[in-house]
Amino acid sequence: MKFPLYFSRKIAFSKDNKNNLSRVIIFIGRLSVALGIIVSLITVATGLGSKKAIKERLADFSGHITVRSTRSNSSYNTSVLDNQGLNISKIKELPDVETVQKYATVTGIMRNEHNFAGIIFKGIGKDFDSLRFKKFLLAGTTPKVTEVGFNNDVAISQKVANDLHLKVNDSIVTVFLKTDQKPIYRKFKIIGIYRTDIKMIDEQFVIGGINHVRKILDMKGDEIGGVDIFLKNVNDIDKDFPDIEKLIGYKNYAEKATEKFPQINDWISIFDTNIALIIIIMLIVVVINIIMVLLILIIERTNSIGLLKTLGANNAQIRATFINYTLIIMIPGLLYGNAIGLGLILIQKFFGVIKLNPENYYVSTVPVDLNPIAIVSISLGILAISALALIIPSYLISKISPVKAIKYN
Repeated sequence: MKFPLYFSRKIAFSKDNKNNLSRVIIFIGRLSVALGIIVSLITVATGLGSKKAIKERLADFSGHITVRSTRSNSSYNTSVLDNQGLNISKIKELPDVETVQKYATVTGIMRNEHNFAGIIFKGIGKDFDSLRFKKFLLAGTTPKVTEVGFNNDVAISQKVANDLHLKVNDSIVTVFLKTDQKPIYRKFKIIGIYRTDIKMIDEQFVIGGINHVRKILDMKGDEIGGVDIFLKNVNDIDKDFPDIEKLIGYKNYAEKATEKFPQINDWISIFDTNIALIIIIMLIVVVINIIMVLLILIIERTNSIGLLKTLGANNAQIRATFINYTLIIMIPGLLYGNAIGLGLILIQKFFGVIKLNPENYYVSTVPVDLNPIAIVSISLGILAISALALIIPSYLISKISPVKAIKYN
């Protein structure tokens, strides 16, 4: 075993540390490291968890990537999807694509004696992924669509249900307006109530049969307004987007889930900045504390430094000894910090102790993401950066004279 590592371990595990200033210094150093690890782990876990949860909710409701006609522009009354160049079969064959479902949308107004609500009626077909939608259901079921005739069953959001005092099995009249034509009235039966926690979705969307939209918008029996494409992994959206764009034709356009609601995309991007800022602040605090620990330990053990120099140890060996000593001191702090931090994260993951207002945060509980790479990187990163930061202050050892150090009390 090399001398610096051997001697640093002897000092670190020496019983003398229990009755002098080293005990307090070591405690402060370990405490700062543990707090830095705890705060960093919680920040990364909640930041990544929030980004992932919001993306997944957006994507699971309206598709990771959506294809629409360029004639639709920003209107919620979809235009007929152009078939020229559109190859849905090849899109389904892409390795990262899980499911593809067709839809069409039209705007309307739901009203009763209690209130009224402007809605976007999203007509779905028989290929609708009801299992994916099931996670949003609070009561009832998803509308069963066969595309034969008209199915009057719909699922509405909890927000709309509360505003109109509706519950499962209630009926509601919806008015659809067409330019220069009389209003079109439809009576629907509420068979499901859902909640995504995404305000822009919950305030507007009603799920029902696509034939209603075809009838209202004068579409033919097999025409559709768009295609929702679901990928196997929400993180593959950017990677797969160019491949899908090549298969949709020049009269249609593709849109990522996060691009549909720019304000949510801006909100998500804030997490990256916050995560980086908090980790940098905690890293600075840890490094400053560790440097102070090193300096105090050097001052406290001036006699030992002088004795080592007298016995032939050079400055590099002694510096390495004290850097190793300080890093060994950090290890219990790393272990305790990881244990406490991961414990708090797991409690939140399985019990959802901390709640949020979905109108402001788009999720009802603080989501967490246990990313093993991020967890290991935080501990190794703090350890490595602390080791580098200790190099410069360790040069104080080279200024200590052996003769004066041995006389130092």
